[in-house]
Amino acid sequence: MNSLVATQYITFKIGDELFAIDVVSVREVLELSLITRIPDAPAHLRGMVNVRGEAIPVVDLRAKFGLPPIPDSVHTRIVVLEIEVEGQRSVLGGIADSVHEVIDFEADMISPPPRFATRWKGDLIKGVARRGEELIIILSTDAVFSGNDVEEIGAAVAQTGSLDGAGSH
Repeated sequence: MNSLVATQYITFKIGDELFAIDVVSVREVLELSLITRIPDAPAHLRGMVNVRGEAIPVVDLRAKFGLPPIPDSVHTRIVVLEIEVEGQRSVLGGIADSVHEVIDFEADMISPPPRFATRWKGDLIKGVARRGEELIIILSTDAVFSGNDVEEIGAAVAQTGSLDGAGSH
């Protein structure tokens, strides 16, 4: 039998669904901190957060996925991602209802995304893994945070001028 290389994924919940993203994209996971709102930002852009002097845009994944808002809780986390969009490195945060664990999946453990009967857009899903009775939806960070998103976020951030005070109100 071939020795398969496992890929590590970090799992998190949004609503009742369990999602995973490749840990290669994850810079860190933060407790929810003060987020500075950005006027006229897209609805899914919660604002900016100051991470050790760097202002990082934060996307509300519930809003991004069309789910109703819920109050933040002690379990709410910001997953800071470093992604490449159209050849440019971008750092941004995604708000998850909770973050759970790092898990290994070998390639043969991941099924292609379902072609129908799913509430999530197929292009956002890289695949689906099963752990016991639990389904874990593996997201494509490239699709979730497309070039259009990064451009919209960049434009909203640019309108605010200096971001030195991100996280200050």
